[in-house]
Amino acid sequence: MKLGRYFSRIGYRGDTRPTVSTLASLLRRHACSVPFENIDVQMGRSLTIDVEDAFEKIVERGRGGWCYEQNGLFGWALSEMGFDVMRVAGAVRRDERGDAALNNHLCLLVREPGAGKPAYLADAGFGGSMTAPIELTESGHTQPPYRIGLRFVEERYWRLSEESADGKSNYEFVVKPADEAALAAKSEQLQNDPQSGFVQTLVVQKRLPDAHVCLRGRVLATTTATGKQSALLESAEDLAATVSELCGLEIPGVAELWPKVMARHEQWSLQLELPHEALS
Repeated sequence: MKLGRYFSRIGYRGDTRPTVSTLASLLRRHACSVPFENIDVQMGRSLTIDVEDAFEKIVERGRGGWCYEQNGLFGWALSEMGFDVMRVAGAVRRDERGDAALNNHLCLLVREPGAGKPAYLADAGFGGSMTAPIELTESGHTQPPYRIGLRFVEERYWRLSEESADGKSNYEFVVKPADEAALAAKSEQLQNDPQSGFVQTLVVQKRLPDAHVCLRGRVLATTTATGKQSALLESAEDLAATVSELCGLEIPGVAELWPKVMARHEQWSLQLELPHEALS
């Protein structure tokens, strides 16, 4: 019954057998149906990594979420369908941040049932860039507007990298089950630490089949395979309307975030104007 409600939330009416083809269809539907957003963090509401909480928020209330919620829910659904699912701790920008990045992301390694089946990286929570699973082998892929690569980089670490007209990003992971206590602790830190980007900046992102729309603060950007177009929101009303359009529903209290959004934008603009020495 709950699985059926999840399928309805993402508009999935396809095959439910645990095959790679089913995994690909589910990931694409989830990515294009559930926005990545940190609105609750911006409003000071506490989040958990509990799957039941993610189900209630994303399925029952029609909201989006961040990686711990999205991949938590997606992994639960896959397990219910008979897939072999490993929750894996990721480290976004570990190449720059070092071990401070450990556990700041949750991703999934998924296999069809049965011994000897290959593992696939399936990530519904990295801002919506991935729309198809990637076999755990060194490779490059085009998932417009993104170019995505998977490489074994050092010791035990794999690196998932993405690149588009909006820039580059990556995360690293080790093929082993996540330390759930460490994930929970990192989730708490990311939603409470004043230095956390999730605390500092509102983010709402929507994946389209061949494009990506991102609201970061008051900057609304649409990225396609041919480039990026950006515009600035001008009012609290613009903010509420834009978030409503991206999320597919009105979220009470969003307009009240406007002063914080503007303050963060002014701070960011000032940093861009300062000489490099002043920022070091």
